[in-house]
Amino acid sequence: MTPLANARARYDRATAHLDAPLALVDLDAFDANADDLVRRAAGKPVRVASKSVRCRALLERVLARDGFAGVMSYTLAESLWLARSGVEDVLLAYPSADRDGYAELAADPKLAASVTVMVDDPAQLRLIEEARGSGAEEIRVCLELDTSLLLLGGRVRVGARRSPLHSPGDVADLARLVDRRPGFRVVGLMAYEGHVAGVGDDVAGSPLRSRAIRLMQRAARRELAARREAVVRAVRAVVPGLEFVNGGGTGSVQHTVAEPAVTEVAAGSGLFVPRLFDNYTSFTGRPAALFAQPVVRRPGVGVVTVLGGGYPASGVAGPDRSPVPYLPEGLRYDPQEGAGEVQTPLLGPPADDLLIGDKVWFRHAKAGELCERFAALHLVSGDAVVDTVPTYRGEGRTFL
Repeated sequence: MTPLANARARYDRATAHLDAPLALVDLDAFDANADDLVRRAAGKPVRVASKSVRCRALLERVLARDGFAGVMSYTLAESLWLARSGVEDVLLAYPSADRDGYAELAADPKLAASVTVMVDDPAQLRLIEEARGSGAEEIRVCLELDTSLLLLGGRVRVGARRSPLHSPGDVADLARLVDRRPGFRVVGLMAYEGHVAGVGDDVAGSPLRSRAIRLMQRAARRELAARREAVVRAVRAVVPGLEFVNGGGTGSVQHTVAEPAVTEVAAGSGLFVPRLFDNYTSFTGRPAALFAQPVVRRPGVGVVTVLGGGYPASGVAGPDRSPVPYLPEGLRYDPQEGAGEVQTPLLGPPADDLLIGDKVWFRHAKAGELCERFAALHLVSGDAVVDTVPTYRGEGRTFL
């Protein structure tokens, strides 16, 4: 039996008593991936990115492990919810316009001590000030540095369009503005190099493109390391008590921690290892999160139809944003239909061995977005379901 055939048999045995559609997390793979992230972090703490997990039970499982510290959240409402649930260190990784949330944050000493908000524009500070009402608690602030690699005098940009703060002077000026404003305190810096951490450098069947990506990423890492060090130095001159400098992501952990200026790294997708993280030369993870769809039709030789499955991931629309049929090996989409809203035909020799009611296992393109489709995750260890836990959706929380 091949390793993948063995995995399929294990998942089928574990969920034989459950009807699909369903989602599972292989705890053996999940824990091994967590260990690998800690190893690559080389002693610096890993802040777990909640958007890539979206399940409180699994966030708690990770935070209980040595090497992980704190959560990187994605909305203010989620941040407040996690802090009320007992998470003592929540970094909101994106600016918010949630006025009610800011009012709540500013009025509650426990929440204000646990949650750090993201700012990269004075207008965001004004919004917070207007929203705080009578709340007098000090707001913890993190400033975000734009990590984009700018070439040809800025005419060519490589990297996501995030913060407008690019130079040491830009960030230091905003740090000075926040420092002078009553009710705010700069406690951290963040710089997410998505063009390194989130772009695989080993594209299947494209050796030239893979080489170009590696060259780009090498240049980007070199430029950012020097600029990030200068930014940290400039900000510490304004705010000597800076608590943390966060950087990186699953795909860049070992490179980011090598920078002395960085005190912690963020990672989340590396726990589930969705299909977009198959194409990296720097690490290999184990797929831990899967979903199963039931076979409901057999239209002909070499074809089966499963229920649903059209769960595209965010980003630029394309084939790489679709889930992939994973187990049994050898199934593929009908190019005329793809992954369907209500039904999905699958082609390939394994189809002839599948019966009505059998499960086909898929991998999602991205990590936490899968949890927006399912209310529960079945946690598998060995060949048994050892627990079933709610996702954010299962707890009635749909933050985005």
